[in-house]
Amino acid sequence: MVPGIVLAAGASTRMGEPKPLLMLGNRTFVRRILEAFRDGGVGFAVVVVPPGLSELTEEVARVGFGQVVENPAPDAGQLSSLLVGLDAVERPDVTGVLVTLADVPLVSAATVRSVLDSATRTSAPIVRAVHRGRHGHPVLFKQSTFDALRRADPSLGAKAVVRTHQVEDVEVGDPGIVEDVDTPEDFARLRDSVR
Repeated sequence: MVPGIVLAAGASTRMGEPKPLLMLGNRTFVRRILEAFRDGGVGFAVVVVPPGLSELTEEVARVGFGQVVENPAPDAGQLSSLLVGLDAVERPDVTGVLVTLADVPLVSAATVRSVLDSATRTSAPIVRAVHRGRHGHPVLFKQSTFDALRRADPSLGAKAVVRTHQVEDVEVGDPGIVEDVDTPEDFARLRDSVR
């Protein structure tokens, strides 16, 4: 089984408001991601959130797919959230985790399915979505990488693990994998492209 982990504990400093709760069309970022995970074949997902963001917890509950886990120290960086998510989902039948960021809201269910399918066919311990040569999210880390993730330098994050392991890149026709939103300008551009 490959559960999903949505990293949503960032401070959204440049945006000025919580990115997982931004509305794109009639759905929040976190809803779009959880629905893509669910429809793409992920059986279970966690959303890693910062302390005290009850609106995000309520939104995940409304989606009806996914469970909130709190990162007590989100300032420790993105890797700390990934490890909180990993600790929440790891059990003997988990063969890997599918990880994405809350600020990449346009990933399609078809992309999720492609990454999951590729993971069953390759011996590579990491599988990631690529669009026109640019890699993005989601990224699948197989169980064999979990110890390396836990030992990774927090300042380098999961990138250090990606650099030292074989990676299978899955080319997808989904520009959403590289559409991340960090600023109000990014958000305005994305909203215009979705209209």
